[in-house]
Amino acid sequence: MASAPKQPVIIVGAGVVGLALAQGLKKEGIPFIVFDRDEHIDACGHGWAITLWALEALGHCLPARLLARLEEIEIDPTDDRKQGGTFTMYNLKTAEPTMKVTLSHQRRIDREKLRKLLCDGIDVQWNKTLKDFTETDKGMLVSFEDGTSVLGSLVVGVDGAQSKVRQQLCPTTHELHQLPIRFLGTTIKMSPEEAKVFTELDKLMFQATHPDTGTFFWYALLGAPAVNGSDNTSDPHYRCQLNISWPVKTPDDEIPATNAGRVRKIKLLAEVFEARFKKPVMDIPEDLNIVEIKFRKWPVLPWPTLGGKITLAGDAAHAMTMYRGEAANHGITDANVLKDNLVKMWASEGGISQDEALQSYEANMRPRTLWSVNASRQAWLDSHDHEKSNVGSGLVSVQEANKVAVPISVG
Repeated sequence: MASAPKQPVIIVGAGVVGLALAQGLKKEGIPFIVFDRDEHIDACGHGWAITLWALEALGHCLPARLLARLEEIEIDPTDDRKQGGTFTMYNLKTAEPTMKVTLSHQRRIDREKLRKLLCDGIDVQWNKTLKDFTETDKGMLVSFEDGTSVLGSLVVGVDGAQSKVRQQLCPTTHELHQLPIRFLGTTIKMSPEEAKVFTELDKLMFQATHPDTGTFFWYALLGAPAVNGSDNTSDPHYRCQLNISWPVKTPDDEIPATNAGRVRKIKLLAEVFEARFKKPVMDIPEDLNIVEIKFRKWPVLPWPTLGGKITLAGDAAHAMTMYRGEAANHGITDANVLKDNLVKMWASEGGISQDEALQSYEANMRPRTLWSVNASRQAWLDSHDHEKSNVGSGLVSVQEANKVAVPISVG
């Protein structure tokens, strides 16, 4: 019978996945410490939003009081697609629908609010940049750039796509694979009348591909007036997310170095859009911040667990493009599966070894996420090919192991 370790689980990274794991371990009474390189939770941008369909996995990690608060952080709590709904893809040239699919049970969640909800009750050790980790006879010694260190029974690297844990664990294979796509996004304000043009197409989100240029357009609601606090004020407005991406074929397709250049770039691309899609892009102020998102992947390559003392989860384990909206959902699923295996390890009777716990976790995680890394790459290709933006495309193909069809969800 395995005996429970005396040292805590060391979680490197306080993003959505790391915090979901922390909540799950806390719920089960397993000791842990969370470290993050940022100075505080608002030190870096939180991203936009998440289409959350890993609800069962998240529910197994959260206490009832936090699970009950999910509705508070929805983009639109009045939306009626919690038990399913439809997703529509449009022709960016004509505004005609090209694809409509039925969705699984899901919620559209504000990413910043989700992260802060997951941080509730978790004592994150901020401003802790990983230096290195060392295997010792007492466990894993994790050292930080500030000169401090901590001893743990297990290290879980959930420090994002450019994971420093993965970098040390996989010194020759850790690098991300850059994809030949360029992507710009921004957040805009729209009056109720302006937003009506989009909300009539879909209340929450839709996507479109131009048949001639292969340019991809993505719209999502980030907050209606009742959610963003502008309701019953002199300036009621909708906060909306606009994204445009395109394949790189020549040097002219590269993203300009300046923000003003990026504004000009997306307006140039929008010149051939159908009027309803074109107008909000052309109305973007010259000084509005335009964000570049770089598309990279890491296809779940092998890594050593050092006899069950270290592993990866979330983007650190399986970086993928955002064209299927699966990264955070798989990360939350990782957290739940890992938590369940650690519970078996910590069991007072009949427990498994730590090495067996990690083997079981990775046996679930690797095939599940490798499929999605590849499918998300195919979705990226299909989203820029009008002929492939249909029900049979990688945008909405279903993984048999999960039986979940999901639309694009850039977060």
